[in-house]
Amino acid sequence: MIGILLLAAGASTRLGQPKQLLQFQGQSLIERSIQTILALDVTERVVVLGAHANEISSEIASLPIETIINHNWDEGMASSIRMGVNYMLQKKPNLEAIVLMLCDQPFVTPTLLTELIQIYEQTAAPIVASSYQDVLGVPALFAHGTFYKLLALKGDKGARSIIPDYQELLQFVSFPKGGIDIDTIEDYEKWLVTPQQSPGIY
Repeated sequence: MIGILLLAAGASTRLGQPKQLLQFQGQSLIERSIQTILALDVTERVVVLGAHANEISSEIASLPIETIINHNWDEGMASSIRMGVNYMLQKKPNLEAIVLMLCDQPFVTPTLLTELIQIYEQTAAPIVASSYQDVLGVPALFAHGTFYKLLALKGDKGARSIIPDYQELLQFVSFPKGGIDIDTIEDYEKWLVTPQQSPGIY
């Protein structure tokens, strides 16, 4: 049993508006992320919201995905990871692995997420990460044996911080555009005017 956890609780302070709601080709970034998740056959799909939760909830109300609200979102990403992992394990204690993803990586596709899951199923690696710009990061699959480390994260530390602990055992998928995210209005404007980089759902 595999779950997918979408982290979308941040306040987007550098951007000055909720990045989750930025529009591209008639869809918000969070809607694009959810549509990507819905294309996969997995056991659990959960979105963690926090800042701007009411506004974002309205945007995705029609989509068939579970949403939980992290009222402690201002602690940092770790609080959303802990809340999401705990919630999924309460529902499905036998969950084998969780794929963690963010909604501001616009080039994530169902194909990429499927590849993470398939490599895990073939190798039983504790972590299957995405490789880009000389780093290993998310989207990444974390097997059950790593959950205790996800649940111990604090503050602004994200899941990427535990990947080096499994350096000799992990697997990875090449994701060259994984480093393209949207943190500022300049990032967003650059993305909009670069059609050759426009992300597709598939």
